[in-house]
Amino acid sequence: MDSADLQVLDAALDWLADGRRVALATVARTWGSSPRPPGSWLALRDDGRVVGSVSGGCVEGDLMERMGAGRLEAPNPFLLSYGVTADEAARFGLPCGGRLDLVVEPAPQIEMLHQLRQGIRAGCTLARTIGLDGSEIRLQPAEPGAAVRFDGERLMAVHGPRLRLFVVGAGQIGRYLAEMAQALDYEVAVCDPREEYARHWAVPGARLLEGMPDDAVLSWRPDPRSAVVALTHDPKLDDLVLLEALRTPAFYIGALGSRANQAQRRKRLAEHFAMGESQLSRLHGPVGLPIGSRTPPEIAVAILAAMTAAKNGVSLPLWHDAHGNRRSE
Repeated sequence: MDSADLQVLDAALDWLADGRRVALATVARTWGSSPRPPGSWLALRDDGRVVGSVSGGCVEGDLMERMGAGRLEAPNPFLLSYGVTADEAARFGLPCGGRLDLVVEPAPQIEMLHQLRQGIRAGCTLARTIGLDGSEIRLQPAEPGAAVRFDGERLMAVHGPRLRLFVVGAGQIGRYLAEMAQALDYEVAVCDPREEYARHWAVPGARLLEGMPDDAVLSWRPDPRSAVVALTHDPKLDDLVLLEALRTPAFYIGALGSRANQAQRRKRLAEHFAMGESQLSRLHGPVGLPIGSRTPPEIAVAILAAMTAAKNGVSLPLWHDAHGNRRSE
């Protein structure tokens, strides 16, 4: 699956190649409740067709109308604000008090878009700087942890796979998890030294790493935008990679297995590897939200939902399991 960035770029470049007029709009900043975060963007064609999203639908209609009427034409990029007043917030369907500023590029540079698409397809994360006076439009590698910045005059948008997922296990759950994670703009790496699983790995875009998972995850170097999920049920594989991952700043670390298996795993990590409670408390297990998942795709959905909550800093409520016991993810 292509990332959201590639979908916007492919559409824009295809339209430009056909001789159509194209504009780009990027969320520069938001206040209060906003449906889409800074960095979200879309491409608009001269007849109002749109690919991408900046508001989940409530602002897109106005942009399409402006584009079709020729009201997005300008010599330089410019700022377009929505939800400044309560009337506008109600008109455009923004949540109460919500506001967003968009940087509109009425005539994006075609060569830069080609370079950006090529870089993203090569697995790079790139920073694109747009000056509202038209004097600065450049593309460069993004620094680790780079985020969208806007100072009122220049927007730096970050493009590419900004999240990473390391999966231990190339079985059915791993396949579904890798496919779905890519749809959420994760760069996915999978490691499974079991030949019977590895030789059948065939998920486009998800790299299969060689070697043992604990060595592979060290080379992969988890950062604060990374998640690590172990799915093999084999302590010789899962425990060692979890041991290494729990020493990193990865935002989510989880392992498949029952509550009893997780208790045994925590005991092993504590007794044999001297892991403290502060480290073990970061381990999500059983992995994923308790939504009654049974099939591999359902389990993958549950895992990605829990990862999304962790990424967004959402505290999950206590759930009741099938035995009436209260638990959190």
